[in-house]
Amino acid sequence: MIVRIAGEGQYRFPGALLDHLKELDRKIVEAVANEDVDEFHKLYEQMVSQVKSQGKPVAHDEIVESEIILPPSDITFKEAKNLFVRSDPLRG
Repeated sequence: MIVRIAGEGQYRFPGALLDHLKELDRKIVEAVANEDVDEFHKLYEQMVSQVKSQGKPVAHDEIVESEIILPPSDITFKEAKNLFVRSDPLRG
C-alpha cells in the first residue's frame, strides 16, 4: 500500500501493519476530540514515524497513486481539528 505524507513523499507501507495505523488514528481522533494538544502531537509523530521507519520510500521519479494521504508532519492542532474529528486520512 502507498502512504503519502503531504509535503514529504510517498512510502510503500506493509499492509500487515495497517491495523496499527488505524489504532493510532483512533487515538488521534480521541485526543483531538478531547482537546489534548500534547497527546495529539505525540500520537501523530508516532504515526508519521511508523510510516517512515516501516515503509520504503517511493522514488521521486516514480508515479504511483497514494491509498492513504497523511497531513504534513508539522500540522497544527487547529488544522488537525478539521481533519481528525469528522474526516481523517484513514477513514476517507
